[in-house]
Amino acid sequence: MKRIMFAATTSGTGKTTISCGIMRALRNRGLKVQPFKVGPDYIDPEYHRAASGVKSRNLDEFMLPPEEIRYLFSKAAERSDIGIIEGVMGLYDGLGASFDYCSTASMSKILDCPVVLIIDGRSMAASAAALVLGFKSLDKALNIVGVIANNVSTDSHFDIIKKSVESYAGVPVIGRIPKDTEFALSSRHLGLTPSVETEGLDEKLEYIAAVIEKHIDLELLLKLAESRPVEYDLHRRDMVGNITDVRLAVANDKAFNFYYQDALELLEDMGVELMSFSPMNDERLPEHIDGIFIGGGFPEIFARELSENEAMLAQIRQKSEDGMPIYGECGGLMYLGEALQDLENNFWPMTRILPGKSVMAKKLQRFGYCIGRAEEETPISLCGEQVKGHEFHYSDFVSDLQTVYRMEKNMTNGSLKVWGGGYLVGNTLGTYLHTHFAGDYQLALRLIRKMEAYRAVKKEND
Repeated sequence: MKRIMFAATTSGTGKTTISCGIMRALRNRGLKVQPFKVGPDYIDPEYHRAASGVKSRNLDEFMLPPEEIRYLFSKAAERSDIGIIEGVMGLYDGLGASFDYCSTASMSKILDCPVVLIIDGRSMAASAAALVLGFKSLDKALNIVGVIANNVSTDSHFDIIKKSVESYAGVPVIGRIPKDTEFALSSRHLGLTPSVETEGLDEKLEYIAAVIEKHIDLELLLKLAESRPVEYDLHRRDMVGNITDVRLAVANDKAFNFYYQDALELLEDMGVELMSFSPMNDERLPEHIDGIFIGGGFPEIFARELSENEAMLAQIRQKSEDGMPIYGECGGLMYLGEALQDLENNFWPMTRILPGKSVMAKKLQRFGYCIGRAEEETPISLCGEQVKGHEFHYSDFVSDLQTVYRMEKNMTNGSLKVWGGGYLVGNTLGTYLHTHFAGDYQLALRLIRKMEAYRAVKKEND
């Protein structure tokens, strides 16, 4: 599989829209496109899926060791003609002040992948050469093979940028995107508006692809893409073959849809049968399940629908009281609490499993990579084990319940920020921490063993 990575000088430069447009344009040419996203994003990959027709994969250096990244990338590559990797933030924006860890630049070196740099050309001309040269020179090991200039409407403006970048920075400029209000994708507080809520998305993607076809040299792009194989450990998954037959209910609707595709497929590789259900619309859980996984999402946007589905709330609460393992991340935590308080101070009753309420705020409460150290056994970890992940939320969970994680985050000034996180009642765990099972197979194994133990007790009691 050929591969190419799209990076930007800063966030908000248009890399998601341009990446999706290129995915759709190449798909329209008959190519099988496999999308990827650098970092812990959940929303952009759903746009990738809409654009390419293929589920996108997250590549996250904090949660996944490099060998796992190469393995997951290579396995996905087997079914495709080209991999399109969208970067995160600016090209060199990583963890703290480091530009060589958890950055787009670092990921490009892990995968030996060429980079196309997207710049905002609206307020510059020949100075674009200095910008590109600076990004090219900072890390000589990085392979920047092309440039796309966004917000460049006229041929004369583009000609100046192209000639200066190619003359002084030595990087080909493969095209431009004109200023166009119809080109951008809509946004809200966690980034882009989720694709499942975007009306007319397919028509929008076709429009973007048409602009790409007109203004980007896709033939040159395909020539610049790398085609050498990525080496990986052939026996990486031998230890976690088909080991179980438990059934896991996974919440999946407009309110809850933040999952890592590779984490779900790891569970399936282990033999777990995933059963999708909607906390918003379904009155009953799937039959004969052994556990429940409620991922992140936007329960605050759909609080009324979730709260009014009393049959589902009661059934999940009963499963918790019966001892079924239930794991909720971020939005899942909010759903597992007593109530959700929105910005208008409306209270929406939730499952009432975890004592406490989620209170929405107008600004981010926590953001970034962190580690949870389990201070007691949970459905996914033993006491003393660490869970790596990230938090990104506008709500705060207010509760008198003792937390089960010692949360730790390394700050840029060298200090360690510590707080309590994770709430446990019986076998129900709710936490703001998003994790990735493929980063630590033991997390998935712990959940499987909890489900097997629950099923055994249930059979004995029946």
